[in-house]
Amino acid sequence: MNGRVAGRGRRIVLWRHGQTAWNVERRFQGTTDIELTEAGVEQARRAARLLAALGPDAIIASDLKRAVDTAAELAALTGLDVTHDEGLRETYAGVWQGLTHEEIIERYGEEYAAWKRGEPVRRGGGELETEVADRAAPIVERNADKLPDGGILVVVSHGGTIRTTIGRLIGLEPRSWEALGGLTNCCWSVLGEGARGWRLLEHNAGTLPQPVLGDDV
Repeated sequence: MNGRVAGRGRRIVLWRHGQTAWNVERRFQGTTDIELTEAGVEQARRAARLLAALGPDAIIASDLKRAVDTAAELAALTGLDVTHDEGLRETYAGVWQGLTHEEIIERYGEEYAAWKRGEPVRRGGGELETEVADRAAPIVERNADKLPDGGILVVVSHGGTIRTTIGRLIGLEPRSWEALGGLTNCCWSVLGEGARGWRLLEHNAGTLPQPVLGDDV
């Protein structure tokens, strides 16, 4: 034994896009292609400066504008190319898309309540959360596998997709995915590679991720 912890020490930074007008209005966006607001662009620029300091090795992103434009800010600072993949899009939610939070509860209250209880629900006739994880998590894993030892992959995606991807990669049961709180616009979560696979190091972070110094390492 050489004393090294099993695993290659890779990290995955899952970064939510900046603010959009529909975020402000609390409208369910899903796969609707909504652009960043001016505030969203500023959020992306600020976060990109912090993430660039990590020295990422690769950037992948959803092909929806709000993720594309967020990723572009980091690409401009790092010189990295961005690989866009529709598999990283937000959950398709059918008739829920474009409705406000209040309208969804008013029109589809039972469906909403069942989803919040952790039941498998096709919100608005769209995708199950497990189906989102089925398409997004393998993309993240494939790109993480390409990293050098100690490398960092930045994934620019959407709140729901990031939540389900984290849940899948760290081995949580789908009913427990709701326990992962939502991500603020342009905040991120960090997965690190440990001896037993991926584990959550930071969640909904908005400052430069720092190493954990302590007994539970």
